[in-house]
Amino acid sequence: MAMKTYRPITPAQRYKTTADFSVLTRRSELPKRPKKLRVSNNKKGGRNYDGHITVRHQGGGHRRHYRIIDFARSKRDIPAKVLSIEYDPNRSAYIALICYTDGIKNFILAPQNVKKGDSVLASETADILPGNNLSLSNIPLGTIIHNIEMSPGRGGKVARSAGQFGQLMAKEGLYCHVKMPSGELRLIHRDCRASIGQLSNQEHENIVIGKAGRQRWLGIRPTVRGVAMNPVDHPMGGGEGKASGGHPRSPWGQKAKGFKTRKNKRSAQFIVKRRR
Repeated sequence: MAMKTYRPITPAQRYKTTADFSVLTRRSELPKRPKKLRVSNNKKGGRNYDGHITVRHQGGGHRRHYRIIDFARSKRDIPAKVLSIEYDPNRSAYIALICYTDGIKNFILAPQNVKKGDSVLASETADILPGNNLSLSNIPLGTIIHNIEMSPGRGGKVARSAGQFGQLMAKEGLYCHVKMPSGELRLIHRDCRASIGQLSNQEHENIVIGKAGRQRWLGIRPTVRGVAMNPVDHPMGGGEGKASGGHPRSPWGQKAKGFKTRKNKRSAQFIVKRRR
């Protein structure tokens, strides 16, 4: 997939790039989709049920419907045909609308090289082809995988964004060694499932937003640097002239670079090699 650039008739368009969406199914060719696969998605603006901001820099943005994605690939041993490859405003990867032979339609994450008319299958006997879903115990070593389960039957949790993938490195007893997108090597139960292939829209990381207004369309509000604030507002604020800010930290004093915040000791035993 190529990137689309623009003739700069305005300053904002000089560096702006977008995906060219050439792999997507044309709007005129989109099949009829069940209404249950699209639900309203109310925005929270980064606030909890008390109305307090718990996630900063969120708010506004274009209205979106949420697409119900079948991360668990719940219909097993039933072949399905890809009806369309579509854009999803809620995630960076593209999604595929599939129709099973019994007439049921579902959305799944679309891997690279899967196109309209292809067949996909979730089965222990499925071929090792992009879009098929199997247990880790039935996937050959070295295979590129995505939408990886962390607990059997819970649905895919890892490698779900644009261009992401993991790799099955080894099998040992009840557990498999899986290399995560971060580079971490982790033990995952052999009964956990994963889909074959790398996810679509690999060029997403190269997109240049180009202007502040485009960030606002995405629901991302402005971020003010700590060093630009006063000492009363931020630990890195103040100073005569331009100050570097000292030790990087959050507005509440939490160290921001290199400080370990992981506290889940229960799952630490499953990490074979950390990403750093």
